Amino acid sequence: MGITLNKRAKIPAIIVTAVLLLVTIFDSKVFFQNRFKGDVTLYIACILGSFLIGALILFDFNIKNKYTENSVSTVIFFLSPIVIMTMTEALNNIFVYDMTYIGFVSNYVIILIFLLVVYFFSGSYRMPLWIISPFLFILATANFYVKSFRGTPFIPMDLASTGTAMNVSNEYTFTLSHQVWAAALVLIFLIVLAIKLRSPALNLRSKIISRTLAIVFSMTIILTFYLTDFFVDMGIKPDFWNQTRGYKRHGFVCSFFVNTKYLFVTTPDGYDADIAEQTIKEMAYQYDKDAEKTETKTPNIICIMNESLSDLSVLGDLETNIEYMPYLNSLKKNTIKGNLFVPVIGAGTSNSEFEFLTGNTTAFLPAGSNAYMLYIKERAASLVSTLNAQNYNSFAFHPYYASGWNRVNVYNAFGFSQFKSLGNLIDLSIMEEYQETNSIKKLQEMVDEKYPNSNMLLRAYISDSYNYKVLIEDYENRDESKPYFVFNVTMQNHGGYKRKADNFIENVWATNVSKDYTKANQYLSLVKYSDDAFKELIEYFSSVDEPVIICMFGDHQPSIEESFVEELLGKKISQLSTEENQKRYTTPFWIWANYDIEEKEIEYMSANYLSSYLLEVAGLELSDYNKFLLQMYKTLPVINTAGYVDNEGNFYSWNDSSKYDELIEKYKYVQHNNMFDNADKLESLFYLGE
Repeated sequence: MGITLNKRAKIPAIIVTAVLLLVTIFDSKVFFQNRFKGDVTLYIACILGSFLIGALILFDFNIKNKYTENSVSTVIFFLSPIVIMTMTEALNNIFVYDMTYIGFVSNYVIILIFLLVVYFFSGSYRMPLWIISPFLFILATANFYVKSFRGTPFIPMDLASTGTAMNVSNEYTFTLSHQVWAAALVLIFLIVLAIKLRSPALNLRSKIISRTLAIVFSMTIILTFYLTDFFVDMGIKPDFWNQTRGYKRHGFVCSFFVNTKYLFVTTPDGYDADIAEQTIKEMAYQYDKDAEKTETKTPNIICIMNESLSDLSVLGDLETNIEYMPYLNSLKKNTIKGNLFVPVIGAGTSNSEFEFLTGNTTAFLPAGSNAYMLYIKERAASLVSTLNAQNYNSFAFHPYYASGWNRVNVYNAFGFSQFKSLGNLIDLSIMEEYQETNSIKKLQEMVDEKYPNSNMLLRAYISDSYNYKVLIEDYENRDESKPYFVFNVTMQNHGGYKRKADNFIENVWATNVSKDYTKANQYLSLVKYSDDAFKELIEYFSSVDEPVIICMFGDHQPSIEESFVEELLGKKISQLSTEENQKRYTTPFWIWANYDIEEKEIEYMSANYLSSYLLEVAGLELSDYNKFLLQMYKTLPVINTAGYVDNEGNFYSWNDSSKYDELIEKYKYVQHNNMFDNADKLESLFYLGE
């Protein structure tokens, strides 16, 4: 074996090395601006890596013996998954030795299968590296930025919400980081290595055998994983309770791809439509038996799902320079308020919306799936259909793009008669220009010119205050011959909390934390604006003669600094108990009326129960499914993706077995019938008047 200088590669080697060194040196701040253990070591490794890539381009390795050359090439090919793993885990913010043993092996095998499948079709050692390395780099980079923005990892179902993500991408800052640059250097190394790597010179028989072995091995692993629980029993499965912890323990490639096993809805074991029917009827009967007889009312109903609204003090002791929810916390008269346990953290708004409007829980859907994108394809029972059956006019309002989360189609399926969105408030050509310039200042100038004195924006979003002005105007112009219902999803507090804006004054900050958390402080200031705006809304409806009931809740906690969350919790997220983990899924809710209702404070309620509870408080007629849910609530007041809580305050994860297993299984049957059993759907139990 000999090493020779490739004279024709001198200039390319010099250029590539120089470019890599320049980027590494001139952008050295990305290694040192956020001090971390090993920052100097990683920086030096990146400099040396630049020279290594240049050397790999410059020199050729010549092996005269064919069998030795084939052996060396094969060894390099089978070691390459470790290099690829190093690349993906750099973007997962861990090193390969941080993973569990089973995580390391699983990542290796999954990457190897990708390589072997491409090898089967190409017969080349180069092609798999050229195709698979960039593919996994793109996925791992997506995971890096998604986790940075919302605090939870990138999972397969996020691919279905790409359009919604693009709508808000301008609000986030995509900057080069040491993780991205280190991973990019490894990717470049792999591509250059592939150029140098020679496929084995095999005769026809050997080619057939090697490619057959490659595809047989790959298909055996793939079919065993998807069609059996063999690997699940070995512990190779998503950490449904805490995906962040799972990605850290088992690595990105393993964690991402094992989630795909759960993308497909399966019928619950032992499912029978007759059992679902019996369950609903029995629990509805018990509800009617226990319920107090009340006079049926038809108040006007306003439901507000407030974007990212939460009280972060649920995580731990939080002190601020001024109160960030003074008005909301002061509400007592004719008010019911409490903790709402939602299905998502940092993003996934529409899953909270889905649970509220339908009474179904995403806990029974494939992990990471999005109901709006995947499962609402035709008419669906919901709060909307229940109110429509009682002669309500039902409207939806969201001051952002109508296309987000497939809402146009979903709202039609629910039965909303009208959907007002951003295009009804503002000339969308202004937003198109904003998307191009990404300048909040320019956006504000365009809005001021077109809509003078509107005070429409806070940052780049419609403010809660303006949002409520639109609601009030809509209410004043309603058809007074029918009771009024509106479901409003706000936008003011959406993520992207690092960006500064002249139209937004940050006046709240945490005072009992170890450092200045930029995102958290901006978020807390936004919450204060929400508090002020809700006061304006309540003051208006306090003077309205017609009965009005307003329900507001937060869809999820914000995507702020993970270290801030951990400081409040007092421990790493990966170390949380079941009860502590549920704190991250907790937002507040309020039900307020401009007439007398019984005041209450509720410690535990999950989003799937809230609309049925609202109907009960409003004195409206309930479907049998609403009654079933309210009866379920008495035993298990919380059921969400993180687990469940019973009426004695005991917390369970989905890995636990409990005395409630049979009851939960029956709920699964009921929901499966509601959502997926088109042949034997129990329409009359989910819809009023059918």
